Amino acid sequence: MRSIGVDLGSKRIGIAVSDSSGTIASPLVVLARGANHAQDHKKIQEIVDEYEAQCVVVGLPLSLTGAVGPAARNVLDEIEEMTKSLSIPVQSHDERLTTKTANELLSQGKLNAQARRQLVDKIAAAIILQGWLDHVDRTKS
Repeated sequence: MRSIGVDLGSKRIGIAVSDSSGTIASPLVVLARGANHAQDHKKIQEIVDEYEAQCVVVGLPLSLTGAVGPAARNVLDEIEEMTKSLSIPVQSHDERLTTKTANELLSQGKLNAQARRQLVDKIAAAIILQGWLDHVDRTKS
């Protein structure tokens, strides 16, 4: 099952996609936030259609203790909007420290700060999606 991973940010949205077997997540693109969520969700729907995805997985920024803070509440509200506007199921997955992990991976690649900013959101989306894929795979066993 092909899935789309989404890292919602205030200025950018990182997008990742899984292979058709739902095993490997790969970074895809970074979208600039539009004037409103409806525009952003339309762009995500276009990616869903292009890749014939069956599920969207959105990173949920829980606090380090696992609590739902203001950032997670905002994402949950947007997930509710996405559920109404996208043609496929939308799920959340814990994204604690994914952006930090993505930045660390990119800094190991000796990229400058500007180059990292262009990549970090889609790398974070791939980390979120891969975590979800691995979790779903474990629950099947």
